[in-house]
Amino acid sequence: MKITFLLTWGDAMGGTERAVLRQANWLAARHDVEVLSVFRTRDTPAFAVDPRVRMTYLVDTRESLHRPAGRELSDEVCRVLSATPSELVRPEWEQAFTRLADLELERVLRECTSDIVVSTTPALMAVMTELVPRRVVTVHQEHRVAELRGSSGNPLKLFSARLDAVVLLSEPTRNWFASLFGAAAPRLAIIPNSIDDGYRPRSSRTNPTIVMAGRLTGEKQFGHAITAFAQLAADHPDWCLRIFGDGARRELENQIVGLGLGEQVQLMGSTTTIDNEWAKAAIAMVTSRVESFGLTIVEAMAAAVPVVSYDCPNGPREIIESEKTGLLVAPNNTDALAAALRRLIEDEELRHGMGERAATAVERFAPDVVMARWEELYAELLTGRENPNWAERRTFALALHQAQSTDAGVVTEESAEEFAAPDVAAWTAATQELHPDLVWSRGQLTRIRDDMAPYETARANLDLTVAALEAAEIDYFLVRQDTPTYRVAVREERREAALAAIARTTHDRPAYVEGFDVRHRTLGNWPAALSDTVEQLRTAASVRIFEPVITTSHTMRIGAIYGCELEFWTPSEDGTELAGPAPTLAGNPLAASSLTPAHITIADRTYRTVEPFTRRLVSDLTFGVDAVYTWVDGDDPAWLERKRAALGEGYTGGGADQGRARFQSRDELRYSLRSIDLFAPWIDKIWIVTDRQVPDWLDVDHPRIRIVDHREIFAEPAHLPTFNSHAIETQLHHIEGLSEQFLYLNDDVFFGRLLGPNAFFNAGGLPRTFASRTQIPLSPTGDDEAFAVAARNNRALLEQAYGRTLMHGFLHTPHAHRRSTLAAIEAEFPDSVRQTAGNRTRSATDVSMLSSLAHHYGLITGRAVEGGIRCGFVNVGLEEQHPRLRALLQRRNQDVFCLNDYHDGDVPQEDQERIIEAFLTAYFPIPSRFEKGSERNRLTP
Repeated sequence: MKITFLLTWGDAMGGTERAVLRQANWLAARHDVEVLSVFRTRDTPAFAVDPRVRMTYLVDTRESLHRPAGRELSDEVCRVLSATPSELVRPEWEQAFTRLADLELERVLRECTSDIVVSTTPALMAVMTELVPRRVVTVHQEHRVAELRGSSGNPLKLFSARLDAVVLLSEPTRNWFASLFGAAAPRLAIIPNSIDDGYRPRSSRTNPTIVMAGRLTGEKQFGHAITAFAQLAADHPDWCLRIFGDGARRELENQIVGLGLGEQVQLMGSTTTIDNEWAKAAIAMVTSRVESFGLTIVEAMAAAVPVVSYDCPNGPREIIESEKTGLLVAPNNTDALAAALRRLIEDEELRHGMGERAATAVERFAPDVVMARWEELYAELLTGRENPNWAERRTFALALHQAQSTDAGVVTEESAEEFAAPDVAAWTAATQELHPDLVWSRGQLTRIRDDMAPYETARANLDLTVAALEAAEIDYFLVRQDTPTYRVAVREERREAALAAIARTTHDRPAYVEGFDVRHRTLGNWPAALSDTVEQLRTAASVRIFEPVITTSHTMRIGAIYGCELEFWTPSEDGTELAGPAPTLAGNPLAASSLTPAHITIADRTYRTVEPFTRRLVSDLTFGVDAVYTWVDGDDPAWLERKRAALGEGYTGGGADQGRARFQSRDELRYSLRSIDLFAPWIDKIWIVTDRQVPDWLDVDHPRIRIVDHREIFAEPAHLPTFNSHAIETQLHHIEGLSEQFLYLNDDVFFGRLLGPNAFFNAGGLPRTFASRTQIPLSPTGDDEAFAVAARNNRALLEQAYGRTLMHGFLHTPHAHRRSTLAAIEAEFPDSVRQTAGNRTRSATDVSMLSSLAHHYGLITGRAVEGGIRCGFVNVGLEEQHPRLRALLQRRNQDVFCLNDYHDGDVPQEDQERIIEAFLTAYFPIPSRFEKGSERNRLTP
């Protein structure tokens, strides 16, 4: 056989490259093997390549001017083509591709003479299906968890049906493909990665070292490992944690320093001899958010090292047998991770036993075992090419591909019937006929709505589920939880009736159902109208019912995550208890005697529940929370005139801390209010503190909006007008009618996803503080920014009063406060507060009362507690940080985020404005109820 493997960077040090080159090296002993690398980045590949494998590079990127590898083009042509976006690969699939890469791929692949071509990324799959001659067998190797990919995985939906085979690493991913494509799926096979051939050194597990390996990316969550290790480092000072891999180190380095682990945690950089490092380890650790397979797990086990790993999708559980060859702990639980590490550190017998069993268990991943399966698959596919039906299927697949959408990256309505199983196709056709305005999004029929917030969609999904159960007279109860979505329980014996009820209620609606196993791993999703016919749902621990919604802009999708979870609860053998598939706020299982029917009210509707879920818990928040903004439009002529009159004609702006950018309004307030409307509906009144200014788009008559002028809150009118945010902060607790607990926001701070008030306050009403890693220097540096100057003034006050020294600042989040605490600060430090209030511009004598001083004061005096929050920050003035905007929009995984800009940025102001507007419009596409004339504003009672 003649086999060609496609790699984006064949010389890179990554898991995909390592796995593919191992396969190529093994097959080269009996077959004609070529590795085609789109880009060349270094002189020597990171991994060994057998001399019998032809390594062909297409584009040489080792110098700043990219050139074709092996042929000549002029500098100008290379420069233009390298700067032109690819026509074969969309940037959201893979950004590295250019028109120069396109031309080289076209030149080589259109004339390909191989029997089999194998792609190794979704982007390369797209290229392969477009360029490779139809007589060639095409196979895609998926090296990641396909169902959890973002936009980079769209080619899997667009092109997989045209392939002869897709090879996956785990059963859940195979099930996802099967449910997505139905009868149109190519051959789906599961073949794991293999370990290296030849001698592998084994560990004695006596060296007190924990080893991890992988790229230093957010997905690997190495910070979790450091946090867990910190819990036991002091008890085991002879043990160390060594992390191998390249990537972004700064955040991890700061964490290591902050925890005082510099002697015990080491960032080792990349290595080409990782097998030797596993042999030096006593324990291996994996903290990934997701693992498509877990090659590092296999390698560590092959060295007789037990592995402690998060039980994340999809790989660890398929490799590690917990308590025998390693330990699996709940994902993202650093306490459980630390406890597992401590067990293996302190129990040598357990550690050695697990290590020996691990070495035996991974023999199933030996090269001769795994590679033989690859060889067998390729041979079968090649033989199948002689079957006349092979050509017919390829013709069908090509027609299907041409009918697909090129806009949304999803299956179009024309091809949906072929992609789905016959019953799904029939439902699709009927539903589209009833609802011609539906669009396709992520392979699902989806409503376009620009008036529904995520929490409202979640409640609509709850109502849909409850309506189905009530119509069928099926007993249910609402399961109370902290998250802003909903769970409903029915007894296991009513499963079939419940699924049938869901099917009847949704038969003419674009609703879907997703099944989950006992570990809450997805089993796939189907039209809800078919709920009673799907075999996987007959044993699912729970199902999630949802009607997907997308905005007209297609930038905000409210899908499965906001569905209503229908759980199947099982009685104990003696009937005294009822157990569900997941913990609840009242425990799990529940005593059958406690399940007295009761009711609970959400918004304006009453739902059935049971008595334990109606109790007021210690953790419940029973107080209201307001929000306070300080806002200014620095381009307002009247405001500018007041500023000139107050500060004098000769005032030039006072440097970076008083320049135009600090007062410039780029409509951020509009979008920050949208973020409240979408993601923080529990906020009561919203107070906007201004100097005689009101945004023209703001509905000032809305019952939740209050405009507060500076003249209403400043204790000493002579201090006005002021142009100092520090001064304004000192007076906010004077707002008449403001709630005791409130959030203080700048208009460049946004809620990024649904949060509850308990993210900012504890049940006792104490604010949570969110420390940053930003250090406040003990001595002035000469060019300190205003926040650092004010922080040192805060430090001096607290040192004098309490003998405590502050060393850090706080994240750019909504700041949680209590009016009484701010009043106490004003009473205890009257001179500093009065001095700051009287400084009309930022001054060296300022304190930063709400963004820093009150937090530290609260922690010292017991009026605040430490908290944690996922906070994103983007300096839009620096071009290098702009990729963070794309990540924010695509992932939507930050609780809150801030868009700021510094005076030393390299992006012109007009470009910043354009970028910010485009991003905010995409992230918050639904006009809020606080905007005049918006659809949600018209719905406001």
